Amino acid sequence: MSSQQIILVILIAYLVANVLIGVLYAKKRDAQSALSEEKRYFIGGRGMSGFLLAMTTMATYTSVSSFVSGPGAAGMTYGYAQVWIAAVQVPVTFLVLGVLGNKLALVSRRTGAVTVVGYLKARYKSDALVIATSLLLVSFFIAQMIAQFTGGATLVQSVTGIDYKLSLLIFALVVVAYTAVGGFTAVVVTDAIQGIVMCVGTFLFLLFVLKAGGGLAGIDAGLQANLPGTYSDLFAKYKPGTLLSFWILVGFGTLGLPQTAVRAMGFKNTKSLHSAMWIGAICCSFVIVGMHLAGAWAGALVDGAELPTSDYFIPYIVHKIMPPRIAGIFLAAPMAAVMSTADSLLILASAAIVRDLWKEFVVRNDPEKIKKYEKNVGLASIFVTTMLGLVTVFLALDPPNIIFFLNLFAMGGLECSFFWPLVGGLFWKKGTKQAAVASSIGAAASYVLCYYFVKVAGINAVVWGLLIGGIIYFAVGQATSKNGLDPDVLEKCF
Repeated sequence: MSSQQIILVILIAYLVANVLIGVLYAKKRDAQSALSEEKRYFIGGRGMSGFLLAMTTMATYTSVSSFVSGPGAAGMTYGYAQVWIAAVQVPVTFLVLGVLGNKLALVSRRTGAVTVVGYLKARYKSDALVIATSLLLVSFFIAQMIAQFTGGATLVQSVTGIDYKLSLLIFALVVVAYTAVGGFTAVVVTDAIQGIVMCVGTFLFLLFVLKAGGGLAGIDAGLQANLPGTYSDLFAKYKPGTLLSFWILVGFGTLGLPQTAVRAMGFKNTKSLHSAMWIGAICCSFVIVGMHLAGAWAGALVDGAELPTSDYFIPYIVHKIMPPRIAGIFLAAPMAAVMSTADSLLILASAAIVRDLWKEFVVRNDPEKIKKYEKNVGLASIFVTTMLGLVTVFLALDPPNIIFFLNLFAMGGLECSFFWPLVGGLFWKKGTKQAAVASSIGAAASYVLCYYFVKVAGINAVVWGLLIGGIIYFAVGQATSKNGLDPDVLEKCF
């Protein structure tokens, strides 16, 4: 067998294993659960252990940017400056679970919320907010899923030689299959597997890059030749405003990401939460910093000018320095990163349409419609998830040049849309529905406008979006809370 055939067999075996394990485990857990089908499908019964919570949070956050685009940019262009940027993400799991964990889990249990938008509905009692945040979530999720699907297809194409469109269909079929059939439980258990695979893959990449580069001394010499100024220009690669922006976008701002926040609604108990904070922080640090550091070192091994974009750098290096069987095992790691993010986005986008829009505004409180909804929610969720997958595949047929930037654009949009209604709603009693609606729409609109039209000192639009959203939230909340606060909201949410 050729090296490409060996790698292809390993990747196919890995993809098939994910489908089988995810679906079978989900069916087994569902059979043991007394909860409604809706709760099982969208939140998995709130029974995650600390290890599962840590792995699914880490796996959801790490994506194609963490394993392919980011390390590729480090090796081709930015060197150690990209590693410095990546290090900002080290405390993300600890931050998200530590700040949101107990409070969001407690409130979601009191209110019966199974999605982030469902929590916002209970906290603010605003139909306008549900519609706005659901539509914003689906829109930015589709943009982010395009990045993930494109990354998965590019990875399959570059390591196997299969046509891009066929690679895209293979990747999409696997992710949509286990997500649609198995729901949240399948997503969580496959995320745990993928988290382990990512750690193994990072270790292998570090090891083989060091070996191929002749140790740190050899790598240093190679970097001076291929990436001159690697040390002297460490902070010159990015403007100060860009550095600040990254600290907010991939650090502080991640508190507003609904795909990570929903993990804080599904764990078993406080002990599980505390374990997950430490396990997740350690694993996330190793994977993200390790991959970017190895990517920067790999810049010493080859001049990346011959490659079309940085998205092809990591697969190219892997082919160059690893035996086929080891390369196949490693390439399962970036595939795992892409799949774990894509499946989480799919299940939450499906929940936004089925649970937050269809149930709230079509089914409402009609007893007959409620009975039909409860009977058909599983099939409806499978259908919607599949349709979202097909839409994403269609949009990913003509992919963007660099996945890294599309992923960050969608990430910033989600943070601006959800940060203040979510975080402010948990900790500030005066946050009213008027404040939440105005902040969510105002921050998202400001973000998009500033992304295209405001270029100041390299500052990313997410900074302006969050700043404007915060001003709106607190100003409107202070003004409208004078009319009195809802006692039911105070009782359940505080």
